[in-house]
Amino acid sequence: MTSIWADEALTRDAFLGGRVTLLQPRRGYRAGTDPVLLAAAVEAEPGQSVLELGCGAGAALMCLAARVPDLALWGAELQPAYADLARRNAALNGAQAEIHTADLRALPAALKARRFDHVIANPPYFDRAHSRPAPDPAKETAFGAPLPMAAWVDAMARRVAPLGRLTLIQRADRLPEIIAALHGRMGGIALRPLVSRAGRDAERVVVTARQSGRAAFRLAAPLVLHAGARHLSDAADFTPEAETILRDGGILRI
Repeated sequence: MTSIWADEALTRDAFLGGRVTLLQPRRGYRAGTDPVLLAAAVEAEPGQSVLELGCGAGAALMCLAARVPDLALWGAELQPAYADLARRNAALNGAQAEIHTADLRALPAALKARRFDHVIANPPYFDRAHSRPAPDPAKETAFGAPLPMAAWVDAMARRVAPLGRLTLIQRADRLPEIIAALHGRMGGIALRPLVSRAGRDAERVVVTARQSGRAAFRLAAPLVLHAGARHLSDAADFTPEAETILRDGGILRI
C-alpha cells in the first residue's frame, strides 16, 4: 500500500524502552507520554477487543499491544494522514489492527455493528469554542476540536460492551465535563490524577468507568511523574513508578 507520507517527513521514535517503534511526522502532532499512560491504564486481557477513538498515529494502541498479547485492536481517526500512519505503525510493530478513517459522529458500519471490551480515547485538550487556535496549524485538530467533551463520552459509551470499560486521559480542568457526561450512564467511575512533581496541582487525569458498573466512585492517589522539586539536567528524572510505566510497560493502577 502506498503511503501519503514522504519518508523524509517522518521520524522513527522509540516508546516503552524500545519495545514500540512509532513513525511520526516531523511537524504536527507528535505523541508524548499521554498515549503511553492511557494504554497503561487499560486493564485488558488477552483475547479482548479494544477500540480507540481519535487514535492518531496509533501510539496508545501499539503500547497496549506490546503489553497485552492477542488483542483485537480497532481505531478510528478523523485525519486520513494520521490514520495512514496508524496502519503503517501497526504493520511495523507486528500488531493486528483495523484502522478506519472516520468522524466519531458518523462511525462506519463495521464499528457501529459491534461493541468492545475497552473503548479508549485521548480527546483534544481544548474546546475550540472557548480557546485560541493552536500555534501550529498542523496540530489544530489534535489539540482542539469543535466537539464538546460530552460528544466524546457519548461516542465512547455507545461502543462499550456490557461490563466493558471506558478509559480516557484529559486535562484536569475538564474533569467536571467528563463526570457530568458519565453521570447516570456508566458506573464504577474511578480516576487517578497525574502530577508533574510532588506538591503541585494535578494537570491531567485518567478516568475509567464500567458499563453497568455499580462500584462506588473512587479517587486514587496521584501519580507523580517527576522526582524532585524542579528539573535539574537533560537526563530523565521520572519517579520509579513513572519509570516502570513509561519505560518498562508497567500498569497504571487506578
